[in-house]
Amino acid sequence: MTEGNLAEVSPVAPLADPDVELTRIFSAYTMCGTIWLIFATAVGVLLALKLVYPELLSTALPLTFGRLRPIHTNDTFYAWASPAMIGLAFYIAAKSSGARLYSTKLAWVVLVLLNVAAIVGTVALDLGFNNGDQEYREWLPWIRMILALALVLTAWNLIGTVARRVGKDIYLSNWYTMGGTLWTIIIFLITLTPWYQHGLGQVAVQGYYMHNAVGMWFTPLCLGIFYYALPKAMNRPIYSYSLGIFAFWTNLAFYPLLGAHHFLFSPLPWWLQTTAIVASVAMFVPVWGGSANYLLTMRGRPERLHRAPAMFILVGVLGYLIGSSQGTIEAFRSMQEIWHLTNFTVGHSHLTMYGFVTFAIWGGIYELLPRATGRHPNNLLMGIHFWLAVVGLVVYVMALSIGGTIQGLDWVAGKPFIDSVVDMAPFWLWRTVGGVLMFVSHLVFAWNVWDMTYRRAPGAGRMPVIAEVGV
Repeated sequence: MTEGNLAEVSPVAPLADPDVELTRIFSAYTMCGTIWLIFATAVGVLLALKLVYPELLSTALPLTFGRLRPIHTNDTFYAWASPAMIGLAFYIAAKSSGARLYSTKLAWVVLVLLNVAAIVGTVALDLGFNNGDQEYREWLPWIRMILALALVLTAWNLIGTVARRVGKDIYLSNWYTMGGTLWTIIIFLITLTPWYQHGLGQVAVQGYYMHNAVGMWFTPLCLGIFYYALPKAMNRPIYSYSLGIFAFWTNLAFYPLLGAHHFLFSPLPWWLQTTAIVASVAMFVPVWGGSANYLLTMRGRPERLHRAPAMFILVGVLGYLIGSSQGTIEAFRSMQEIWHLTNFTVGHSHLTMYGFVTFAIWGGIYELLPRATGRHPNNLLMGIHFWLAVVGLVVYVMALSIGGTIQGLDWVAGKPFIDSVVDMAPFWLWRTVGGVLMFVSHLVFAWNVWDMTYRRAPGAGRMPVIAEVGV
């Protein structure tokens, strides 16, 4: 074989990461997040069934739609995705900096705080104690303060770890993970400040929070995961470090301004609504720039894309590109006239939070957790997880996108409201089908996480490695 040729070598598991405590932390965050993923999406399936069968479990107050819906969304955000991302961020910060985690004790404290907030928040919501109908911040303020404290300690740990780095440069992933954590702390503080919580000020702050909880927390952390896991998966450097930095700063410049596009045609000042639309269009810059960076990194390596982690990352990148571009289109007033308050927006939110964020987390875990533990899941089960999740997502998003558009057109045409309910009925059924497929994929993922952490002996189920030979 000549130098640089690629060949498949026999399955050999890498040695487990010698930093045993970091591996334990990474594994614990992943395990806790996965348990919450199962719970949160089981609630989501029940909610989908309630739309098809309205009388299902309707007599018990804790099982009513109004109690369960915020449990599903908040637990998905702060009990599944947040711990999983933070665990990945800690691992990436230490490995990319060539340093030990600044404080393992702080990492364990953060995990405890996240779980305490999730448990107390879930129980409170189910008992009817909430912060009103403010999406994604229904938890009572003192519970969100626990979550905010966890983020402060996370930022402290990330910054302390990167400060110990070997070499002068800060790796690109850490720009995103540290920046996202610091930005989110600011967002939490603003939404906890009492004098912003009244009248139109509350409306403006709610739009600011609900969109920036996605764009300034989940987005930068998942992009940071891409910038570390993708080069590992593709066995090559990221296409352009400079493009990544450019996308970082343009995301910071434009994203905080676009929350008001959720309240077009509301009493909010017209100039504020227009500013949000302009910022939404400007988001094409970081979205297309960042997506191009990832896709160009994948270009010309089909043999690497066949590996499960790369497949999950690819779907995550496409979810980011398509979902964010769709968000820009939705922001126009002409589109809001049709889609606002319809099921189309529910499909859009799942395209981004599931198709982008959750697939990014899965890709990061499948690529990095085996490197930490030396244990690999079964290839077939990873494939089953992938295809159940992808097919479920496509069915779910397509059903709500089509049904939501019909629903909005019914309203524009001035038809009786009940007509839009009747027209949505078959699409709610397909939503349930997609949701069930997604939930089953989560059960398979949970088994794979168990394989990667505690169940399998190191090396079992190792995926074939593509390696350079003849050097």
